[in-house]
Amino acid sequence: MAMTTTEEQIEVLMSGTAYGDPETRENMRRDLHARLLECEREGRPLRVYCGYDPRTSDLHLGHTITMRKLRQFQDFGHDVTFLVGTFTSLIGDPSDKDSARDQLTMRNVEDNARTYAEQAFKILDQEKTRVRRNDEWLAPLDFADIIRLASHFTVQQFMARENFSKRIEDGKAIYLHEFFYALMQAYDAVAQEADVQVGGQDQLFNILVAGRKLQTGLGQKPQIAIIMGESLPGTDGEIKMSKSLGNHIPLLSEAWDMFGKVMSLPDKAMGIYHKLILGWTPTEVARLEAQLQSGEAHPNDVKMRLAQEIVGIFHSPAAAQAAQTRWDEVFRGGGGLPDDIAEAGLSADADIRDVLLRLKMVGSRGEAKRLIQQNGVRLNEQKVASPQATITLDMLPAVLQVGKRQFVRLVRADGERS
Repeated sequence: MAMTTTEEQIEVLMSGTAYGDPETRENMRRDLHARLLECEREGRPLRVYCGYDPRTSDLHLGHTITMRKLRQFQDFGHDVTFLVGTFTSLIGDPSDKDSARDQLTMRNVEDNARTYAEQAFKILDQEKTRVRRNDEWLAPLDFADIIRLASHFTVQQFMARENFSKRIEDGKAIYLHEFFYALMQAYDAVAQEADVQVGGQDQLFNILVAGRKLQTGLGQKPQIAIIMGESLPGTDGEIKMSKSLGNHIPLLSEAWDMFGKVMSLPDKAMGIYHKLILGWTPTEVARLEAQLQSGEAHPNDVKMRLAQEIVGIFHSPAAAQAAQTRWDEVFRGGGGLPDDIAEAGLSADADIRDVLLRLKMVGSRGEAKRLIQQNGVRLNEQKVASPQATITLDMLPAVLQVGKRQFVRLVRADGERS
């Protein structure tokens, strides 16, 4: 990258960040400016990292938001670490959870972590990325070390966290080991002498409070928190994309599967996907949404281009074209569908079991539930994961399939396609 000024770097690196209040954001901006100047005087790059816990075997599109921020730091010549949370994942981050996570074994974690770096290199520059595991410094700590680290924090600081205070109000348990997560993540920053940590909104406490406080207490300069302001919604278009909720689009999914999952997104998610995954500016997103609203742009055409671009990024342009061709064959003229496929209209969002029963594709809601649990029901070639799934108008048109022979094309009852 061409030489840039400190001010130009700050403008890019702070873009898309949010901290809950403008004063904190300004403090982080000021700290980043000072640290950049300090590193320039010392002749070294910023030490930057973001951690990813291998609770499951796949990263997903939502994770790429922080990866893209790491890539910006790389492009400015800074030292970037992709940290695999091989030790923190044994507990699991409680930050946005209303109950304790299941604990994993080290074998679970090792299996899940095997391809994490490979997935990250879809975004990060492999030659410029340092890959580390936090069991490297967390596993050797003994009980005396834990007591020493814990002495830098009060119980009140942890209880002030929104999810913990809400659990108390709801009469739900908070387990002692859950407090250790923020402590361990804070020590990640200490062990790496981090200048900057990148994370999502759910990491505000871990990065901005715990990490900075422990670094200061142990004689280091506190890291700058780069907290991304928006989260990517999952395939439901509503809730933050999450592996545990099953509404995610895995980076390792096959090209056709990834294409289909993008095509299943609700129309209302188009703007934020273009912004967070493709990097569109607010002006470009506003123009797209205005075109969709006026009818100048057809939602399915927009979604099709989005699916092609995303598959092209994480697979290849050739794979994206192959997925597009297969989609056209299945949904636009034969191929995998019968020539005489029936068409049915929906006038409102509906429980998938009710739709299957109304269309006489099953004999009862119980049969519908059983077939879904046996992976016998598909929507747009994607297995329906839950008997409680809802088919929304935003998903239409869509092909509902039961078994190998029953197909119905669902459209809006008023004839409008979206």
